[in-house]
Amino acid sequence: MNPARLSLAFACLSAAWLAGSPQVAAQALVATVVDAAGRPLADAVVTATPLPGTVVPPRTPRTATMEQIDREFVPYVMPVRTGTTVNFPNRDPLMHHVYSFSRVKNFEIKLYSGELPRGIVFDKAGIVTLGCNIHDWMLGYIFVADTPYFAKSDAGGTAQLGELAAGEYDVQAWHPDQRATAAPKPARADGRSNIGISFTIDVATRKPKFKPPLNPAQYR
Repeated sequence: MNPARLSLAFACLSAAWLAGSPQVAAQALVATVVDAAGRPLADAVVTATPLPGTVVPPRTPRTATMEQIDREFVPYVMPVRTGTTVNFPNRDPLMHHVYSFSRVKNFEIKLYSGELPRGIVFDKAGIVTLGCNIHDWMLGYIFVADTPYFAKSDAGGTAQLGELAAGEYDVQAWHPDQRATAAPKPARADGRSNIGISFTIDVATRKPKFKPPLNPAQYR
């Protein structure tokens, strides 16, 4: 057979084989997080850290947004991967003074409103606590994860991490109100079925915060 025809026939056969081959579904890790009383716990960050030998997807530039709305940080808890640039737009009709004294990222954005010309790069893993120098009740958290696999639990206490590469993982859960660190759990992704895992976190009761009526003339 002519070499060109042979090459074309082989390509057609390969394409047909691939089209008929079963596709491996993306494997997800679904975590359920509850408090000590068994109630669903929102705003918990679940991370899956690949162990040695597990291939990690390359880090790509990413951005995230932590807004100030109605004199609150929105979202209250935000997980990001190391190297993410976070923007802090002020959506309120008054000024904010955002800061963090956290070891992971110490920074200050003095009185401002609207959009900032540039964001802040969070290049170290850990927990960053946010505050406002004008509004004492404002509190927020940025969880900087040194892994591409993370998610935050919703109102039903569910956090879903998708498309895990095959390998071994160390899975952990964290909540800003936890009394103690939850013990990590092992997980193995083999591409066959979704992984289910659960955490119980004992959290302290959050006291209602005092938030005075809005008074733009006094930045409150």
